Amino acid sequence: MTNSSQVSEFIILGLSTNPELDPVIFFAFLIIYTLALVGNLIILILSVVDSGLNTPMYFFLGFLSFLDICCTSATIPKMLTGYVTKSKAISYYGCVAQLFFFTWPMGIELLLLTVMAYDRYIAIGNPLRYSTIINRTICINIAIVITIVGSLNSMTHTYCTFRLPYCDDNKINHFFCEIMPLLKLACADTYVNEIVVFLADFILGMCCFFLTCISYCFIINTILKIRSAAGKRKAFSTCASHIIIVSMYYGAVIFTYIRPRSRLSLEKDKIVSALYAVITPTLNPIIYSLRNKEVKEAFKRTLKRVVVHKVNNITQK
Repeated sequence: MTNSSQVSEFIILGLSTNPELDPVIFFAFLIIYTLALVGNLIILILSVVDSGLNTPMYFFLGFLSFLDICCTSATIPKMLTGYVTKSKAISYYGCVAQLFFFTWPMGIELLLLTVMAYDRYIAIGNPLRYSTIINRTICINIAIVITIVGSLNSMTHTYCTFRLPYCDDNKINHFFCEIMPLLKLACADTYVNEIVVFLADFILGMCCFFLTCISYCFIINTILKIRSAAGKRKAFSTCASHIIIVSMYYGAVIFTYIRPRSRLSLEKDKIVSALYAVITPTLNPIIYSLRNKEVKEAFKRTLKRVVVHKVNNITQK
């Protein structure tokens, strides 16, 4: 980080420069953020308090929900506050913090989705040894390792972006402090930065994508060997939700970061960024809970315990 920047704050233009659309955007994102926060909190709490979900799969699912909460909370609250106060300004170091705490869960989520694909492969391909290969201790160690790698990735992005000087133009053509819009504002050559960002995302993103594809090749091969149609449907249902999330997430990330500089379009990036930064974290708990009987049953059990506890407290009083 250098002190050569003459900019003390940035102006976030948002999704649209039309003031008439501000109320619509505000209420839409307020509803989306509420759904994302409530849905992911429910999954996170259930994975912790319900003994029926005390498995590696739900440990990773709870961790995914935590990352989704961090991702949406790093961007949307500031955006909503701007619409309420009619001020779209964010301080220089506030922008630094927003970029770091946005890219931090995003990088970890790439690694986590890869681990979750491997977890499904072991569960389907080697169910008898599943609890031995992937236990609670291994899950915690994996979470620590991918968190460290994700943190290094986020620090790299943040340092490379804010080592540049920002002079007169401080208007970010986006709805949060994103890498590409910030590089457009820098009053210095950003070619090296773009190469670093591309390589970091290519290595992390493509490696994770490649490993995920390998896992699913083995999963599909294992499912095809199952003789009964019911067995095939049951095996496929255990990873169908993960396939949907992976497809949405990787498609949006690859479109945004891994493409030629000549094809950059900040207007298109806004829409795509909304997909992986807002929509996908909102859909994660919906997709997993609607397709998962165990999550539904855990929710019913937890809700029943809460109601019984409240009734007992009222009776005692």
